[in-house]
Amino acid sequence: MKILVLGASHGTGALCVKSALAKGHSVTAFSRTPAKLDVTHPALTKVAGDFHDAASVRGAMAGHDAVIICASPNTLGGIKEKPDYFSRGTKYCIDAMKEHGVKRLVILSAHGVAESRPAASWLQRTLLIGGLLKGFFRDHDVQERMTRESGLDFVIARPMRLTNGKAKGKYVRTTELIKMPATISRADVADFLVEACESATLVGKRVHLGG
Repeated sequence: MKILVLGASHGTGALCVKSALAKGHSVTAFSRTPAKLDVTHPALTKVAGDFHDAASVRGAMAGHDAVIICASPNTLGGIKEKPDYFSRGTKYCIDAMKEHGVKRLVILSAHGVAESRPAASWLQRTLLIGGLLKGFFRDHDVQERMTRESGLDFVIARPMRLTNGKAKGKYVRTTELIKMPATISRADVADFLVEACESATLVGKRVHLGG
């Protein structure tokens, strides 16, 4: 499988690249600064591009089987500067996928978005979802709605608070609104995102992750 990772130079996106390569896939790592990705591999192509430029996204799309969107602002202020950060780039991605016949779309969202908000703790709802990270969650709502209405074979991942720990290989994944472990490593989330590119049973699902 050939996978396009948008937002691939750092964080969960970079770990997605490594996980996909380890599983035998070909990967295109798309970011503003792909040179920051400290990975070399015969099956890896690095592409410099802008998630918020339609032509840039469209130019990277052809020939892929699946797309993972991990792009996110580098700072809290980033969402204030671009309140439609997630949804705008996702629209360009969806349009490009339809143009090139790419069907599988995997989105990195967050636990607490849309109907999962009531399952978040009072502290999360008050301080983060309704406070400090209000803009992030508001635009993730829009991003998820666009994805659900796209007609593509989508999978939406909603992880709990992300950590930089090593992959455990075992974590909770569920489509139900149940009490979850409070955190999960980016490495385990990356493992799931790559699996979501391959799995037929996950299509159309919004999956909560904790571990």
